[in-house]
Amino acid sequence: MQAPSRRTGRPDWHYLIIVLSVMCLLELVNILSGRWLNQYSVIPRQITTLPFIVTAPWLHASLLHFTSNILTLSVLSLVLLEFGLKRYISVSVFVMLMGGILVWIFAREARHLGASGIIYGYFGYIVLAGLLSRRVWLVAISLGVVIFYGGMFWGIFPNQPYVSWESHLFGLISGLVLAWYSRNWQ
Repeated sequence: MQAPSRRTGRPDWHYLIIVLSVMCLLELVNILSGRWLNQYSVIPRQITTLPFIVTAPWLHASLLHFTSNILTLSVLSLVLLEFGLKRYISVSVFVMLMGGILVWIFAREARHLGASGIIYGYFGYIVLAGLLSRRVWLVAISLGVVIFYGGMFWGIFPNQPYVSWESHLFGLISGLVLAWYSRNWQ
């Protein structure tokens, strides 16, 4: 049985199940349509794709891409929910918007899609916010995330031609920025 949220007294994991279910449904539609939905991905500096900064994280280039993202997204989402549901929503929206805008402005010309920018944002936020909180439980979570997911750091460098390292980098920066500016939130 899931432990209740410290803030609300209710378990928050059911919100994550909704998000993951929507992602799975979209992936199924995308597979069955021959990846038709991928037209709603971000192409930097093309004004018509600017609104797609909110759709691109929900779309994936392949089933392997989807699977690798959904597993990491699930784990880091559960960890981020330890900071509370409001914080989970705030981080998700901020990273999606700020990271997406930065990709749209600065990334190389290619289709940018997938949840990895959000994942990197969660990673950056969890690590820095936990350390800045000085609360033993959140510091322990931060250290655990660094130990288990620290290898993600190499994903912010351009080492694979079909991977949006820019989404990784700008997602990470977005998470770090929000962690720094929200360090005094209660």
